Amino acid sequence: MKLTGKIIIALIAGAIVGLMLNLFAPGAYKVLDPYLFTPLGRIFLNLISMLVVPIVFLSIILGAAGLGDPKKLGRIGLKTISYFLITTTIAIIIGLIIAGVVQPGEAGEFDVKNAEFSAEEAPPVGETLLNIIPKNPLAAMTEGNMLQIIAFALFIGLALTALGEKTKGILNLVEQGNDLMMYLVGFVMRFAPYGTFGLLASAIGSQGWTAIRAMGVYMICVLAALFIHGILTYGGTILLLAKKSPLWFFKNFAPAMSVAFSTSSSNATLPISMEVAQKRLNVPKSVSSFVQPLGATINMDGTAIMQGVATIFIAQVYNIDLTMGELATVVLTAVLASIGTAGVPGVGLIMLAMVLSSVGLPVEGIGLILGIDRILDMTRTAINISGDAACAVYVAETEKKRTIKAQRTGA
Repeated sequence: MKLTGKIIIALIAGAIVGLMLNLFAPGAYKVLDPYLFTPLGRIFLNLISMLVVPIVFLSIILGAAGLGDPKKLGRIGLKTISYFLITTTIAIIIGLIIAGVVQPGEAGEFDVKNAEFSAEEAPPVGETLLNIIPKNPLAAMTEGNMLQIIAFALFIGLALTALGEKTKGILNLVEQGNDLMMYLVGFVMRFAPYGTFGLLASAIGSQGWTAIRAMGVYMICVLAALFIHGILTYGGTILLLAKKSPLWFFKNFAPAMSVAFSTSSSNATLPISMEVAQKRLNVPKSVSSFVQPLGATINMDGTAIMQGVATIFIAQVYNIDLTMGELATVVLTAVLASIGTAGVPGVGLIMLAMVLSSVGLPVEGIGLILGIDRILDMTRTAINISGDAACAVYVAETEKKRTIKAQRTGA
């Protein structure tokens, strides 16, 4: 059986085992979780996380060096960031529309009095942009600050291109290091079915049927918006912009999506999503190495959808009507927050707190959705990395056409 099939079976088995234990044997779950489910999941997560920083660093260097021309790098960067901002805007609008139609806040009685949430302060957008340049690159790598790692690696890649033959040995070393990391990714993926089983059994078992049933309509809204966004926005990108089949895209990218679903982390899934994009979607290393690490940091379409649905849900629960101007403010705040909170831990809930505050909704309402956020986080992470890959395919195809056109013109 192929690895994708094994992972999907492990996901289903983990969900069933977790739910059954929660419903019929909660005592057994409390015994199995710390000694079986959590260790399986944590070992797999640690193995992947171990590779993230070196892979991002080495691949960005190769990407910048492979692109060569700084103008080409700037063009690809502009395409990538523009794509992420546009799709984030589309995502939150989809979330707002679906929640406005379905009205999840009217579906039941919610305990508003006991809802609590303490929001952390997010840094201003300007500060985040200024902090992209690291004072200490080694500290950035130790802390896992992706934006700073990307910036430092870009400088090195451009310098290697400028120096040419003088630094060919270093470039070869970086290529060998990248090959080594990708081999380790393949090795770690052998443990993916066991890790995904443990992660799903732990997540579903801890949340349980009670939380899922109480927030069922809200969950359905978020999942429906994620599905629609994935099919229309990303499928449309592949079909209309990249001129390829959406079925081909989702079928080949499924292994990375399944790992993202179980880990709930775009950064942790990055080594797998890059390998899949390069080997199965035929995205050149130079493009994949730049677009996907950047997307894992600033592309948060799934989170934007959650914010749209959660904003309407909380407004309905607290019986507060939002005007069209306030809804426009929600969209604008969410898009800006996706950049301003890049790389901040717990980014989804911090972004939601910023959005709620921008239109005067009580931040405490986030406490209502915390119970099932872990489950939804898995799905929106799978959507996030799909957006990164769709952007990489789109950029790769447009650059390929540009190169062919230039060759013909030159001829």
